[in-house]
Amino acid sequence: MRDPALDVLETLRTPPYDTGRLLLTGWFSFLDGEVTVGDLMAQQRMSLALDQAGVAHDTAWSPGFRPGALTLEDAEPASYGRLLFVCGPAHGDQLLALHRRFERCRRLAVDVTVVDRRDPAVTSFDHVVARDGLPGGPRLDMSATAPLGRRPPVVGVLLTGGQGEYGTLRRHTDVNERLTGWVGQQDCARVEADTRLAIDDWRHCATAEQFMALAEKFDLVLTTRLHGMVLSLRAGTPVIAVDPVQGGAKVSAQARALRWPALVAAGAESPALLDRWWSWCLSPAGRAAAERRARLMHGRAARIGQEPRFGSRP
Repeated sequence: MRDPALDVLETLRTPPYDTGRLLLTGWFSFLDGEVTVGDLMAQQRMSLALDQAGVAHDTAWSPGFRPGALTLEDAEPASYGRLLFVCGPAHGDQLLALHRRFERCRRLAVDVTVVDRRDPAVTSFDHVVARDGLPGGPRLDMSATAPLGRRPPVVGVLLTGGQGEYGTLRRHTDVNERLTGWVGQQDCARVEADTRLAIDDWRHCATAEQFMALAEKFDLVLTTRLHGMVLSLRAGTPVIAVDPVQGGAKVSAQARALRWPALVAAGAESPALLDRWWSWCLSPAGRAAAERRARLMHGRAARIGQEPRFGSRP
């Protein structure tokens, strides 16, 4: 199955598409556009192919996604002889505006979906290599061959905003804001999870076994919940536990019961302290410490006749 990036490179080597600096664009370029992982990976694949072919190019980014990078507004049309639009539907007013702004450029599209072949958003391109919607397709999406770096950790985030029983000692709102602001800056795959079970909401686990299966998949859990900490450790997953109650309450008590060190008090969740526990939890020492707690809990469960099922990783 032929790579669309190679097809469009062949075109870029032939007149009249072989001259002028190239501007690489996509839905990731629009201020009000949506940046999907597929868009980003297609951009990376195409940019790599252009680099390998020696084609000088710039990429225009939405300022909402890449602050400080080149934007469409900053990219002077007179500076470019070619424009290449990558990935997504070839449709809509934003794409029509792109055609108007860069009307003097040779405009090409690659890895796009063509919904209507007569759409001006499609016909205004000088050359189109579609992934679907035109004869000769479908083609494999470019994200399938995009370069990838090291996989980051998968982090479960389990927070609570309730616990009204603690009254004026509650610091949940401030703690949650600091934690989500901090974890949003970490290089990780974040998964919002909850210990609340439900049979009428697909976003929640319905059984304890389902939750434990989820907890096993995480590399790290960040939580303000007692059971977020205890059950993640039972699964052998390291935890950064933050007690959202001023002075400490049930989260701190369970951390002491388990002798789990990665505990942070309300008001003490500074980036430096969270960074330190992050590094420890993701280290071999942190993983080993979590697995020791898992073995402890499994041993106690076995003594009361329950077969241990969780905490062992292949």
